[in-house]
Amino acid sequence: MNSSRRLLPLRLAVWAVAALAALPLVVVLSSLAQPEGAIWAHLGEHVLPELLATTAKLIAGVFVGVLLLGVSLAWLTAVYEFPGRRFFSWALMLPLAMPAYVLAFVQVGLLDFTGPVQTALRGWFGADLRLPEIRSLAGAIVILSLSFYPYVFLLARNAFASQGQRALEVAQSLGLTPAQGFWRVAIPLARPWIAAGVLLAMMETLADFGAVYVFGVDTFTTAIYKAWFALFSLPAATQLASLLVLLALALMSAEQWQRGWRRYTPAGRSQVVRRRRLRGWAAAGACGFAALVLAAAFVVPVVQLLVWAVRVAPRDLDERYPLFIGHSLLLAGLTAALVVVLAVVVGYGERRMRDRATALAARIASVGYAIPGTVLAVGVFVPIAWLDNWLIAVFGLETGAVLKGTVAVMLLALAARFLAVGLQPVTSGLNRVSEHQEQAARSLGASGFSLVRRLHLPLLRGSLLTAALLAFVDVMKEMPITLMTRPFGWDTLAVRVFEMTSEGEWERAALPAVVLVLVGLLPVILLTRTADDGRADTAAAKGGR
Repeated sequence: MNSSRRLLPLRLAVWAVAALAALPLVVVLSSLAQPEGAIWAHLGEHVLPELLATTAKLIAGVFVGVLLLGVSLAWLTAVYEFPGRRFFSWALMLPLAMPAYVLAFVQVGLLDFTGPVQTALRGWFGADLRLPEIRSLAGAIVILSLSFYPYVFLLARNAFASQGQRALEVAQSLGLTPAQGFWRVAIPLARPWIAAGVLLAMMETLADFGAVYVFGVDTFTTAIYKAWFALFSLPAATQLASLLVLLALALMSAEQWQRGWRRYTPAGRSQVVRRRRLRGWAAAGACGFAALVLAAAFVVPVVQLLVWAVRVAPRDLDERYPLFIGHSLLLAGLTAALVVVLAVVVGYGERRMRDRATALAARIASVGYAIPGTVLAVGVFVPIAWLDNWLIAVFGLETGAVLKGTVAVMLLALAARFLAVGLQPVTSGLNRVSEHQEQAARSLGASGFSLVRRLHLPLLRGSLLTAALLAFVDVMKEMPITLMTRPFGWDTLAVRVFEMTSEGEWERAALPAVVLVLVGLLPVILLTRTADDGRADTAAAKGGR
């Protein structure tokens, strides 16, 4: 009983964090219990059929794209030896450093009718030459596939590296060719990892806002934004957000189910990987394919960004940019600190209490990573607006807003979105602290917060730094929450990219995009290290966001 009383404040703190993460979802889903007939009639007649069809086509296309790119590249770099294999094994993860909306506007700027590629082709082959329209659903599918294939690549490569050669040997003993062994042995063994990577990519596709906005493709995320800021109908945005939440939760449940299935296949470094050497045209083809994907997804866009940034820097780099950078750093730093604190509370509470209720609270606290930013923006703004109205009415305030349009609203939404990013490394670090170490510390008089401060926090230093870094980078690149909840005039680098791409100013969007790409390289470095250590599964699931 005394122990339960001592742990009560910690239990309440864990559930408070879970409530913070769940509040936006509860607010959005509660709109389903109070449907507005006029809004649903309008949505059902004019909006939903096209949205559902477009979203389904987009997800299906990206599903095929990331599956083909991720699995083929993972198989080549894990099982075969060819020129450049060691380089491509880590370089093919570099697209994770580039936000999808950055890759989208760069490729549109390159391949649009007035872009340098089509202009050059018309000069060589005549004025009638015209490439397929890049700003289309097909273009969005290609670009999002290039952005998100590393999720499949990283997870599948880890599986193939541990059992790929073994699968080929089993296939050979059964009289199968290497191609038959790939389809009939290797793929079934690696299927849980492949499926998990594909589901992560589909969740990212469902949550994407910036890239589809650049391509002019209407999905639920863009519809929510337009309903709020173009039609000024927060109820319509909330109703659309409720449907998007249901889709996101369905994908998250499928991903969690697949994560459990991944336990059945042993993966590790128990044996030395013996790769088959490719020669001649096969080696050249493997190297060329990997180089082509890397060039399209990272190298060419980065080079073009640098060219544009150097070109516009003399006239565009003015006194506004220190504000853009300062706002981005401040927001990312505050959110990272908040995420780390909340992650320590949840992680330590789950470790100390070890009951189903606390485990459930921890799961609820981490649900935000699967929810699109537009949904969280709506889900946070609605209760904040209600609280503002209540404060104004009760205290007779003359102001039109108390909390709306403040940095606190952004912090609340961003913390709910990225708490899972910080919780995973913190939980992993706590699992490495043994019971014997805690018992020794207690024998020396440490208990309660003193135990955490003197034992756990020093041992968690690396995990806390990783959690802060991942959250910091994710917030720097995040667009919809910042765009929809920021104070007036409080622009960040991501918002600057959105504003310039909305006006078709691709070159002027390059300068802030370069900074975001450079910052995005930091978690990719962590990913390459965890992949080399055989711990890529969790890092890819949490760190790539």
